[in-house]
Amino acid sequence: MSDDRDDMGQSDMGLVVVGAGGRMGQALIRAVHDMPGARIAGAVERPGSPALGRDAGELAGIGPIGVEIGDDPLPVFARADGVLDFTRPAATVEFAGYAAQARIVHVIGTTGCTAEDDAKIAAAARHATIVKSGNMSLGVNLLAVLVEQAARALEARDFDIEILEMHHRHKVDAPSGTALLLGEAAAKGRGIALADNEVRARDGQTGPRPEGAIGFAALRGGSVVGEHSVVLAGTGERITLGHQAEDRAIFARGAVKAALWAHGKKPGLYSMRDVLGLN
Repeated sequence: MSDDRDDMGQSDMGLVVVGAGGRMGQALIRAVHDMPGARIAGAVERPGSPALGRDAGELAGIGPIGVEIGDDPLPVFARADGVLDFTRPAATVEFAGYAAQARIVHVIGTTGCTAEDDAKIAAAARHATIVKSGNMSLGVNLLAVLVEQAARALEARDFDIEILEMHHRHKVDAPSGTALLLGEAAAKGRGIALADNEVRARDGQTGPRPEGAIGFAALRGGSVVGEHSVVLAGTGERITLGHQAEDRAIFARGAVKAALWAHGKKPGLYSMRDVLGLN
């Protein structure tokens, strides 16, 4: 971790935003700017991005902050205390390696990671302090706790579990990371492995619903930030637990809070439940 800091804000946590030119990257820049104890130490975009060379604050609508968006993460990681990352799985795995080399905090909100990606991120967590979550909001992580408790209380022979999610037309992965987070919570409550009991698609003659299955349905359209419902359907009654995200700023604020929480923690792989004290 570098001591190369500006005199102003010397005690603030210096954070790098990767994917700084995108909608989420700009939300992260605004969230860091507004959060006491944090400052923008760098901004990174992919080679060829039209955002390269622009002032990160100006692009995010908060005015110039003297941080130019570049395409080389190594020098900015070396000067930073942490990284905020809502990019793509391949980029996130690469950034996790750089964070491990720099021994800094890496907050990961990227979704769509494969088991192989997750294994590489876990390996990087031997040297980096990584907080990874399918959703950074307080509301969703509280919802996951409630889903786990409900699944534990309501037996599989009496209640089926279905998870419905909807996002904007530009989202590239399905089910969403949040839906999978909720599915994992339900599976944990039932004491089963999600991978062995999930149903992600139904088409044609599917036969009757297997007892204990956890079903997923994904909708895409418009500008929906994120809507999730967990339905526990019994005979003659139905319980629905849900969350609606109205502004992606909730994820950005959660990510900055996660970084501040992780600052000074020993290397390892943590979740938002750790950050929020819900574990």
